[in-house]
Amino acid sequence: MIIKGLNCLGLMGSSTFGGVEIALVYTDGLDIMERKKSVTYPYPDDIKEKIRSIWGLKRDEGDNEKILQEVDLEVSEFYVKLINDFISECGETIDVIGIEGITLLHNPNIKYTYQLGNGRYIASKTKIKTITHFRNADIASGGQGTPISSIYFSSIASDEIKPIAYINISGKTSLTWIGSFGEMVGFDCGPGDNFINNWTSKHAHQDNDYNGRLGALGKVHEKIVNSLMHHKFFAKFPPKSAYTGIFSDKAEHLEGLSLEDGAATATAFVAEAICYSICLYLPELPQKVVICGKGANNPTLIRFIRQRLPSFDVVVSRDEGIPIDTINAEICAFLSARTVYSLPITFPSTTGVPFPMSGGEIYEKDI
Repeated sequence: MIIKGLNCLGLMGSSTFGGVEIALVYTDGLDIMERKKSVTYPYPDDIKEKIRSIWGLKRDEGDNEKILQEVDLEVSEFYVKLINDFISECGETIDVIGIEGITLLHNPNIKYTYQLGNGRYIASKTKIKTITHFRNADIASGGQGTPISSIYFSSIASDEIKPIAYINISGKTSLTWIGSFGEMVGFDCGPGDNFINNWTSKHAHQDNDYNGRLGALGKVHEKIVNSLMHHKFFAKFPPKSAYTGIFSDKAEHLEGLSLEDGAATATAFVAEAICYSICLYLPELPQKVVICGKGANNPTLIRFIRQRLPSFDVVVSRDEGIPIDTINAEICAFLSARTVYSLPITFPSTTGVPFPMSGGEIYEKDI
């Protein structure tokens, strides 16, 4: 098989509602040869509310299938518009689209995962081969279904001094460790932006703690952080996945705090979970820790991580030439190339799947 570079467009519908990420990269699924263009589009308020209304619904219960399909189609129409606008602006020919829509429910304990994004519809409207649902094959085979990003980080780490760890902070947080000989370990290590955002949404009526401002003004209640860390998830050895809503019951520990103290304590919990996982569950401590994803935009969170890892070189991905706001779209683009070439995207050391597995559902443009 001849592997050649492809113009791959990745789209990530962030569960933090930080916007729809789109990135165009030239890749063969082995290396990122060129980053061409990336952008983040905001979600309209009406689509946000419709997505929130179906959060956590399971397809095979009651009338959920019909409800989910209706919203999925509307979101897919929105994705098509964004894709067409993006292509018009960049003027490039696209070989394949890779989509990871917003995750409504993910729980490997019941072998269930559901992400928005109707690949058949998007392929028919864009006339471009479209790949969706990268996690399904893995979770059906007994894997955790996440993280699916580890092979991407392994690729971009090829010239780095190792061991190195990449921390991808989005709705939840995942960790990828690359060893001195290219060994790869990946797992979800705890809560992410959503744990902070849920607090600010409830108590400040804002989608997130912009620039970590509220957290910077508040006091961290370390006893509460310690209590939050008693969650059974942290005692489980990898591979492991933070399923949808896994930490929601812990949010009640913050009630009674001021707005600022709650934001600071929630942010410290995210930082503590990251540092705990680095120190406890990796084969060897990393020489460098790279913070990626939208969580890297929160300077308070970065400061808390550095305070907890004083002897580590903790850097933000933009300083390494890696995008922050669109990295997950870039991951989708990279995975789409691997799917085209039937290369594995999940592994026993990342999701616990029995053997390296390809993934993704392919929809041809002429359906």
